[in-house]
Amino acid sequence: MVKEQGIGTSHAKIILMGEHSVVYGQPAIALPLPDVKLTVTLTPSDQGQTVTSRYFTGDWHDLPPVMQGVRQLIATLVEHFDGNADCWHLNIDSQLPAERGMGSSAATAVAIVRAFFDYYDTPLSRHELLALADVEEQITHRSPSGLDAATVSSKTPLYYIKGHEGTPIPMNLQATMVIADTGVKGATKEAIMAVQELLKADHEHAQTHIEHLGQLVDNSRQFLAKGEVFKLGTTLNAAQQDLQALQVSDAQLDHLIDVAIHHGALGAKLTGGGRGGCMFAITRTALGARKLAAILKDNSARQTWIQPLDTTRGEN
Repeated sequence: MVKEQGIGTSHAKIILMGEHSVVYGQPAIALPLPDVKLTVTLTPSDQGQTVTSRYFTGDWHDLPPVMQGVRQLIATLVEHFDGNADCWHLNIDSQLPAERGMGSSAATAVAIVRAFFDYYDTPLSRHELLALADVEEQITHRSPSGLDAATVSSKTPLYYIKGHEGTPIPMNLQATMVIADTGVKGATKEAIMAVQELLKADHEHAQTHIEHLGQLVDNSRQFLAKGEVFKLGTTLNAAQQDLQALQVSDAQLDHLIDVAIHHGALGAKLTGGGRGGCMFAITRTALGARKLAAILKDNSARQTWIQPLDTTRGEN
């Protein structure tokens, strides 16, 4: 029994703090961005089993190499629902940029799973959701931590240590976030190698910054819960200094971060792997965020997003 329409949703995420240092056993905090949405719609069709997305339109068996994770996920779901003979059309409508550290692949996977379960009118547990999303992530990211899928499917920030399940943490923050895309694809592999080389060349120097980032994450966890937005801003700035010292920032990220601070942001830093990708800043008011977003665009940001942080968030 199928419904007239199956809908699955998800959203973007960013790493609030802990990039790179999380690789070396330090904690990280990932933040969901529920206002940057992705929606998958599954509807009956008389044209076989087809997909429409920004990368591809056609039969899902012909999905391109960049979407092989999605192809494997769809194959798994078709088998799960014994749906080889069913005809449907799957539409992926995403506001998330690809390869910018905002969780695009995980968000796509989560929304597809939710759409299939809704279409076949079947209950879906969180455990099953994350296990199925991992089918796609294992192909796209090889050895994913699971943090992306957990965050893009949650309304709650997650505190994460490598090798452990993410822990939901409370957030009660009267502030607004502005995310800006440099327009340059993040070079995560290069950035990771830069940290590795620095650890070899000057271990004590690099290790000091890695451990300091871990301490800043723990401090930020408290600031999020207590609504201490000014302290959080100062901590974000300190984290950016550590990331610069670890050589994972770049000139364009530094430029946008400097512009944000100069125009009144409480704090700003890169997010994700670095060497391109996105940065973010926090402001006290929504009006301030809108003004800052316009200023960042005037200073070469390719795209901006605004995310309110002023509600206490609870788990789905």
